[in-house]
Amino acid sequence: MDFKFKDQFSLGVASAATQIEGGECGHNWNDWYHRGRIKDGSNPARANDHYNIWRQDADLMASMKIEHYRLGIEWARICPDEGKVDEDAITHYRDEILYLMEKGISVLLTIHHFTNPMWFETKGGFTKKENIKYFLDFVDLVVNSFGDIVAEYITINEPNVYATMSYFYGDWPPGEKSISTAIKVMSNMTICHIKAYEIIQHTRHDMGFNDTMVSFANHIRIFDPKNPKNPWHRICARLVDRFFQGAVTEAMTTGKFKWPLKRDKDIQEGEYLDFIAINYYTRSTVSGFGDGTKEDAPKNDLGWEIYPEGLVQSAKELYRLLERPIYITENGTCDNEDTFRSKYIYDHLKAIVESDLPITRYYHWCFCDNFEWIEGESSRFGLVHIDYETQKRTIKRSGDFYTRMIEEKGVTQDMYNEYVRDLEYHY
Repeated sequence: MDFKFKDQFSLGVASAATQIEGGECGHNWNDWYHRGRIKDGSNPARANDHYNIWRQDADLMASMKIEHYRLGIEWARICPDEGKVDEDAITHYRDEILYLMEKGISVLLTIHHFTNPMWFETKGGFTKKENIKYFLDFVDLVVNSFGDIVAEYITINEPNVYATMSYFYGDWPPGEKSISTAIKVMSNMTICHIKAYEIIQHTRHDMGFNDTMVSFANHIRIFDPKNPKNPWHRICARLVDRFFQGAVTEAMTTGKFKWPLKRDKDIQEGEYLDFIAINYYTRSTVSGFGDGTKEDAPKNDLGWEIYPEGLVQSAKELYRLLERPIYITENGTCDNEDTFRSKYIYDHLKAIVESDLPITRYYHWCFCDNFEWIEGESSRFGLVHIDYETQKRTIKRSGDFYTRMIEEKGVTQDMYNEYVRDLEYHY
């Protein structure tokens, strides 16, 4: 049951600005709360108060031996109004990045993670091609502000999830329900990524750097037919895969726009990522055009199937599309009582270790419990427990296990016996 990490493999943690920072920032998730659309009524303006106590969180990260941090910045803080830049916000993020570097923690910077300033949202956001320029102006600002200290970037987090939840299911802001609009948003975000990739690479090259690494965080899941012998289930599984992730993955990776995405004449075919960034959580069981879960499978507290082998299966598909180093930029589980998280992490890392893929990093989602979008504060994914009333941080048992893995560069038999052996998943 013990294993050793491969050479060059290391562990980190991930977060998103809106989910941890707190504050009334004038963005679409502040607005969504005020419209009463968060399930448990919790307010993203509270979250983890990280914007004010970020040094405390960085110190805690360092004490846990964390080596890499995927850090998100808040567009609405940096650009609170159209055409305006808050230099204090720029200074804040520079200070945070430099402090993390002093602690020996490298930064992977996420530029867009689901949240838009309301001035951009009211213009139609990513539904309109003419709005792409606003995002690219922000990318240019970001790389000119942080490019001297940050080499690694995620342009956009999970464009498929953003488009689907916001414009197909309508559960996220702005709450629209249109498959054609969702496809348009994916097409426009693909253009955003490709042009952002070029901006970041060219700008840092002009700064004298040749170590720039850029990608997009690709939410990938397995879509399996509920009944593999049923032709309709097989067809639906392929179609759902294509609409949700297949087309946008190929377009953002290679510039090849295929059905159902809409081609852009200004985009040339090419290679538009320097590493493969995978956010992986679960498998879906398909019998129609909705989402399903296998009945007799282990599940987390949100009802998502726990399917570790799917992580490597997904990574193989993406590696066949373009051979690049692979970062697992998100992987974790909703386990409110921390009863099986250590087993979840162990099972996914074991699958990575046993694969022959060049997976070099694993970022656990997430560092601390946080504001989990539409679920609010009710769903806990963190290695560190947050008491939202007091903002007290407490390292969970799974957090202790994570630190031990970093120290041992793997899992010893004694560690397995102590942290994993007696844990069981829910069914």
